[in-house]
Amino acid sequence: MTDAINIFPQPVFPGGQPPAKRPDRAPATGTNFDALLRNKMAPQNIKFSRHAGERMQSRGITFNPQQLQRLESAIEQINLKGGRESLVMLDDTALVVSVKNDTVVTVVSKDQLKNNVFTNIDSAVIA
Repeated sequence: MTDAINIFPQPVFPGGQPPAKRPDRAPATGTNFDALLRNKMAPQNIKFSRHAGERMQSRGITFNPQQLQRLESAIEQINLKGGRESLVMLDDTALVVSVKNDTVVTVVSKDQLKNNVFTNIDSAVIA
């Protein structure tokens, strides 16, 4: 019987030296996959259309960070349910929101709510 001889050739590197080993982890200053994933999964900042901005300014409407967080949460809930254009009631303010674009289309204060009709919405949420 004959034994098989296996020969494993050594790789040839340019310049005769093997390349330097890459570090096992991403550099501390770089962006890692986990951070990118969390950023994509987190609700995006809400945009306000020019019309909504004008309405807020003329009616003296402002939102604090907690209210904006509640609004983001409401938009996320509507999105999960398949809503596209929604009426969001936030404290004493009504907002019409384009869920697809994460954009507030218009804002109405409590004083202007009486006798107001909202059209082209498919959902409503109280935030």
